[in-house]
Amino acid sequence: MPIDKHILLRTARDYFFVTLGMAMYAFGFCGFILPEKVVIGGLAGIGTIVFLITGIPVGITQYALNLLLLAIAWKIVGKKFVLGTIYGATMISVFVAIFQPLLAEGFTNEPFMNVVIGGLLAGMGVGIAFTHNGSSGGTDIVAAMVSKYTNVSIGRTMLYTDVFIISSSYFIQHEIDLVVYGFVVLIISSFVVDMVINTNRQAVQFTIFSKKWEEIATAINNDAHRGCTVLSGMGWYSKQEVKILLVMCRKIESVTISRIIKSIDPDAFTTQANVNGVYGKGFDELKVRMKTPAQPDNHTTKKVAQNNGAQ
Repeated sequence: MPIDKHILLRTARDYFFVTLGMAMYAFGFCGFILPEKVVIGGLAGIGTIVFLITGIPVGITQYALNLLLLAIAWKIVGKKFVLGTIYGATMISVFVAIFQPLLAEGFTNEPFMNVVIGGLLAGMGVGIAFTHNGSSGGTDIVAAMVSKYTNVSIGRTMLYTDVFIISSSYFIQHEIDLVVYGFVVLIISSFVVDMVINTNRQAVQFTIFSKKWEEIATAINNDAHRGCTVLSGMGWYSKQEVKILLVMCRKIESVTISRIIKSIDPDAFTTQANVNGVYGKGFDELKVRMKTPAQPDNHTTKKVAQNNGAQ
């Protein structure tokens, strides 16, 4: 079967960025969060609790639990999910095991600063991995299994699990400050993950109702260099036919579109909404892994040819 060079290059790039993201997460966790003995969400949090009680390195506990969860998920969720998760889960455990002894002293003496920096690095790392089809495992696996048989969403399950892990650290350390720091890391890292995933794909959708729709559409084409889609509608109160302009643009272009509308028809009825992900000509390329169609082997081809000849 011939190997598509584009698919091979894309896959290699994905694995590179997943590795980079996991390294960034481990660096932030081991260099800024763990020295403060702050328990965060996910298996890293459980690993921290085990480390504080027994002294077992976080990476070992994290990887052992990941393998256990993946073995259970193999039957419940399927091998496709497991195979897509195992690389990221392995890399994050390897980097945590490497960085923990090297960064045991931390970098600053300010606990809150350490927590903020660690949350930023962890969120950026996970975000980079997610944008390249990677996953760190942990609560992702639990959430996938729960959503398989219940109506609870994956995001909500992950949130509940992380809150439970962070809250349980109080019974180990009996310090409410460390619990609060754990929630600070959760909030910061979640926000940064969303920013990394969605910032590059943010776009704006305009819906414009105006009697001067032709002038507005022409100006948007010529001045803003964006296309317009003209839809037909009817105002139910007036029972009159109306034309509706649908415009997609990048966020930085939204001011230009608004100025065009106002300059031509200040009374135009306009809605503006943020959308995450606009793909196609003039916007982003839709990046997904496509299955390579199976190629028939020589034996099957000969057999089909023989059958056709017999007919």
